[in-house]
Amino acid sequence: MRLVAKFIVTVMAMVSFGELMSMAQYDKGVFLFRGRQALADGKYSLAIENFNVLARLDTTDYWTYFFRGIAKYNLGDLRGAQRDFDNSVRLNPVFTSGYHYRAITLSRVGKYDEALADLQRAIELRPGYIGLYFTRGVTYFLSRQFDKAVSDFDRYIRKEPKDPSAYLNRGASRLFLKDTLKALEDYNTAIRLDRFDPEGYIRRGRLYADENNFDKAIADLDKAIELDSTSTYAYFNRAIMLYEKKDYIGAMADFNRVLRDEPGNALTLYNRGLIKAQVGDYEGALSDMDRVLNINPENVLAYFNRASVFIEMGRWRDALEDYDRAIELYPDFAKAYMNRSYVKNMLGDYKSSKEDYDTAQKKVAEYRAATSENAASFADTTKKYSSLLALDAEFAQKDFNDELLQHRDIDIRLRPLYKFVLAPLKDRTEYALQRKFEHPLIDRFEADCPVDVAVSGNDTLWTPSARDLYEQKIYGDDSGSALNDFLKALYEYEGKQYNSSLDYYTRAVEKSGEASDGEPAASVMPSDISRYYAAFYLMNRGVLRAEMIDFISSIESNVQVLTMDDAGATRARVRDRVSRQYDYSDAIADMQKAAETVPDIPYIYFNLGNLYCLAAEHVQSIENYTRAIELYPYMGDAYFNRGLVLIYLKDREKGCIDLSRAGELGVADAYNVIKRYCEEEE
Repeated sequence: MRLVAKFIVTVMAMVSFGELMSMAQYDKGVFLFRGRQALADGKYSLAIENFNVLARLDTTDYWTYFFRGIAKYNLGDLRGAQRDFDNSVRLNPVFTSGYHYRAITLSRVGKYDEALADLQRAIELRPGYIGLYFTRGVTYFLSRQFDKAVSDFDRYIRKEPKDPSAYLNRGASRLFLKDTLKALEDYNTAIRLDRFDPEGYIRRGRLYADENNFDKAIADLDKAIELDSTSTYAYFNRAIMLYEKKDYIGAMADFNRVLRDEPGNALTLYNRGLIKAQVGDYEGALSDMDRVLNINPENVLAYFNRASVFIEMGRWRDALEDYDRAIELYPDFAKAYMNRSYVKNMLGDYKSSKEDYDTAQKKVAEYRAATSENAASFADTTKKYSSLLALDAEFAQKDFNDELLQHRDIDIRLRPLYKFVLAPLKDRTEYALQRKFEHPLIDRFEADCPVDVAVSGNDTLWTPSARDLYEQKIYGDDSGSALNDFLKALYEYEGKQYNSSLDYYTRAVEKSGEASDGEPAASVMPSDISRYYAAFYLMNRGVLRAEMIDFISSIESNVQVLTMDDAGATRARVRDRVSRQYDYSDAIADMQKAAETVPDIPYIYFNLGNLYCLAAEHVQSIENYTRAIELYPYMGDAYFNRGLVLIYLKDREKGCIDLSRAGELGVADAYNVIKRYCEEEE
């Protein structure tokens, strides 16, 4: 929102030079400057990293939490933002900006009463700050108190008569009050104040379209696209208008333009599929509807309309399956019963066809008994359920991606397994104040290695320039020790010689005191510290075994990654829609032995969490992620993966809290998932 951007600048200016100087003795000023600069540049993850450091250095500075809250808000982490704004007003109970932004955040998650209470508190503290009335107008609008929204925008406009956003917002409020003349007047004013903002033309064009004045509507959308040729939102709306004028070619071209930039936009795919069906391109229509249902398997209209395409193609069994699914999702769908009755009749199932027909008539009668309006609604179901879907008018200014994020095709992958890797440049990747897990056994192990190694979730930290030196040190050692075999395994892994690497890991495990069945070898004294190194050899062997399974599955197009659809379902995305379950028992056994050998290494439990998840044992997966977090509370990857599994298990609230914490700890991918699964539906 524009208000957010303007307000950030204002707040930043309020931090005094004296405050910065008082922080300087701890270098806090450096992190504050970097964080504020990252905010101004829109680099919100980087901003959070800097404010995290400040929060560790000083837990009493309410500005730190406030700025971090803004960054989280802009990344879609509303829960995390609210916690930070809570802290800011807890530390400073008269902090107007903290109440203001907490209100904005609360309104985004539908807690309008709490948001309005915060805004009232902020207005009492700073009654002359006119921006509060703008925000309260937004909140009134979202809570459907449109008359109060208009009143607040009136007050704001009296003080700020040249802000086009206020007129756009008041116009939207007036539309919901059915005052189209004044809404049009507001949109005209907004355009007059800023003729280069496409938003005004889009809003006015949609108003014209609602009045069936499609020529004017399309002219406004043409202007919006002229001003911003990348606005997929404008192309989408113009496509709807062109369709209403029966310009199917033009509508199709605009939908194609949207999908060029947003290939996973299900709403656009759905609409394009309907047009393709109407012009006889049934294969193309099926392709689009298949994509829609891949993204959102519970889209009842997609099943209903795909069944119609199957009927046109004479594919009666496929049509029957789709009507079955549509009725399963929407048991009162009278039109689906009617159509299914027809399909069953064509298949010769006359008895069941008659039952569906009777059910449909019964539901129609129920509708008619309720109100005559419902009867008319049923009579128009063919048009209703096979017409293009348009977006409802939105008040907040946000781009097309945000509005349709829940309809986008996104694969969400677990954060990868941790393992030891060769790390020639590891000293260059360690940063001051980074919360690195420290363990004396890991430190001793790394010190005993003649080459640099490190525990990492990355596939590699290798650089080819180190090849000659590392090869000389590793293969020049003829001791035959378990440690040397382990290093050879790491080297072979970098060359993608997985079978050879696996053999060296097995030698290292056996030499370190682990027999093939997991029992300690009698020749190794328990006091020998190398006995405990077996945990690391087992950990790496388990990871390699799992990676080899994933490699095989990728060849067979059955990639085992955690992916979620809109219903939170886990599935393996495959080319032919057939998936196999792979056996991770050997990898799990290695990881369990490692945990028994050294029971306080979080990476081992994290890996167990991943492996149990891939084996579809989700409760044990969560238990192991939890154990990893207990050992290492700053392990963002563990929060991230546990959050995904919790969402899959339908515990979205806890899952989203975990994802928020993961984002706070530097897992940038968390914010993409939060936007997909954690924003409340209005």
